[in-house]
Amino acid sequence: MGDFNHPDICWRDNAAEHKQSRKFLECVDDNFLLQVTEEPTRKGAMLDLILTNKEGLVGDVKLKGSLGCSDHEMVEFRILRAARRARSKLTTLDFRRADFCLFRDLLGRIPWDKALEGRGAQDSWLIFKGHLLQAQERCIPTKRKSSKTTKRTPWMNKELLGKVKQKKEAYRGWKQGQVAWEEYRETVRAARDQVRKAKALIEVSLARDVKDNKESFYRYVSDKRRMRENVGPLRNETGDLVTQDMEKAEVLNDFFASVFTGKCLSHTAQVTEGRDWENAEPPTVGEDQVPDLRISKELEGAQVHGT
Repeated sequence: MGDFNHPDICWRDNAAEHKQSRKFLECVDDNFLLQVTEEPTRKGAMLDLILTNKEGLVGDVKLKGSLGCSDHEMVEFRILRAARRARSKLTTLDFRRADFCLFRDLLGRIPWDKALEGRGAQDSWLIFKGHLLQAQERCIPTKRKSSKTTKRTPWMNKELLGKVKQKKEAYRGWKQGQVAWEEYRETVRAARDQVRKAKALIEVSLARDVKDNKESFYRYVSDKRRMRENVGPLRNETGDLVTQDMEKAEVLNDFFASVFTGKCLSHTAQVTEGRDWENAEPPTVGEDQVPDLRISKELEGAQVHGT
C-alpha cells in the first residue's frame, strides 16, 4: 500500500496516458498483482493504492476522510485470513514405535506355499500385499504429518542457534528502546560472521571428502536447488504441443525408437492377441539385423560380442 502518484491511470480499463504510468501498469501485470482501491483518494484521483497478489486476501476497503492537514483520504482495509491454520490431515507410518518382532511373526505364520500355489504373478502379489497391509496395520502405528517440521541446515549447531536467538532478542530490545543501536549492530555482525564461517567450513569439508562421502555431497547440492526439474511441454511430429504425461511419454518413446531404421523396424515382432506366448519360442536377433542400428558417435569403434 502507498501513494504511487499515477493520477492518469484508469484502473477499470487498465490504461494510462503517460509512458511512466504505462510502465507501472506493466510491472503490476508482470508480477500478477491486483489493485483493490476503487474510489479516488485525492481530488478525484486514485493515488493511494492497495496491491495484493491474491484475490480475496484484502477486503472491506473504505475511505475515512483526511487526517489533519493532509489532502489525502485515509484508506482502511482488512486482511482476510483464517483465524486458525488448518491442521494437516496427512498421516505417515511411525516406524520408531513399530513392533517388528510381531510383524515378522505374523508374516512367518502364513503358509506361503499353500497360499500362492497355482496362482499367477498378479494374484500372488495381491495375496502377499493383503497380508502385508494387515500386519502393517497391527504392528506399525501412524502419526499425523506436521507441516511445521523443517530440516535443519547441516552447518547449524547449538552455538549458532544461541547466536541467532541473541540476535532476535537484541532486535526486539532495540525496537522497544532497551538496547542501543551500536549494541544491536555488533550482535547482528557477530551472528552473521559465525554463520558464514560455519557454512564455509561445512562446504569445504564436503568438497574435500567427496570421493569417500558422495552421498552427503549430492544431498547437500540437491537441497540447495530451489526448483525441481520436470519434463515440460513437448512437440509431437505434427508440431503440436503436448502437456499430458501419457502424451509426453509417447513422444519420448517415438523419439527413442527413431534410432532404428525402417529396415530394422520391419523385423520387430508384432504382438497378436490370443497367441500362446508361454509355449512360443523366444525371438532371436540375427547378425544381419545388427548393422541396421544407427550407432551414436560415442559408440563408434566399440565391439559387440555375442553371448
